[in-house]
Amino acid sequence: MRFDGTSAYVATDDLKVAVNAAIALERPLLVKGEPGTGKTVLALEIAKALGAPMLEWHVKSTTKAQQGLYEYDAVSRLRDSQLGDERVKDIRNYIKRGKLWDAFVADERPVLLIDEIDKADIEFPNDLLLELDRMEFYVYETGETVKARRRPIVIITSNNEKELPDAFLRRCFFHYIRFPDPDTMNAIVEVHYPGIKQRLVSEALKLFYEIRDVPGIKKKPSTSELLDWLKLLMVEDIGPETLRERDPKKLIPPLHGALLKNEQDVHLFERLAFMGRREGR
Repeated sequence: MRFDGTSAYVATDDLKVAVNAAIALERPLLVKGEPGTGKTVLALEIAKALGAPMLEWHVKSTTKAQQGLYEYDAVSRLRDSQLGDERVKDIRNYIKRGKLWDAFVADERPVLLIDEIDKADIEFPNDLLLELDRMEFYVYETGETVKARRRPIVIITSNNEKELPDAFLRRCFFHYIRFPDPDTMNAIVEVHYPGIKQRLVSEALKLFYEIRDVPGIKKKPSTSELLDWLKLLMVEDIGPETLRERDPKKLIPPLHGALLKNEQDVHLFERLAFMGRREGR
């Protein structure tokens, strides 16, 4: 099994090396990077490239590690027993399998995405150490041990919202997705908008990277926001000449709501425009 990218995903050489190393080592691949750098999509594209089943576990602040294994619904069983339901005789009727259980018993070697693991409680990664290491867990209610038929390809993403435990990191192969450089970004744009006018892309990318480099900007626009902005530019038929303007009164880019996502950054650009007008007098 080797990952060499797909027609819909521009993977850098170092990212391909990381994915294939994690597959060879049979270790989870921990992927970090700015939001919008394609961490979640990577798992989907790996599954597509390898022809493997895809399982997704999207972690929230309230998610517990146990939910990835299984959940026992004792309340439903108690209610059914009061109603005389025959299902109560088999406790398995009240056990809901989690994504890890599904991955362990899959007929084909699946790709399992554990998305945004840093959103959960700090103990969440530690609670999965044994299961990810041994690829098995014990079901106390039924007395059975669930073992993986074959080790799934596990992709774990993190937005660096909190530090992950060292013991967890030791069990992972790590890769940081750097923000795409202009050439890589140009290739990404071409994948999403084949045949787009290069003059428009050239001017849009110049302005995009200038915005990202503005000192004091709180939320730098991401790849997905650039793609949204380009789509709007094409819909509104805004040409490269408009983007090339450096009129201080028009310092904020057209349709900036696709790029600037909070009032602090909009006010920052308004102040820069005001300063530009003063200097232009």
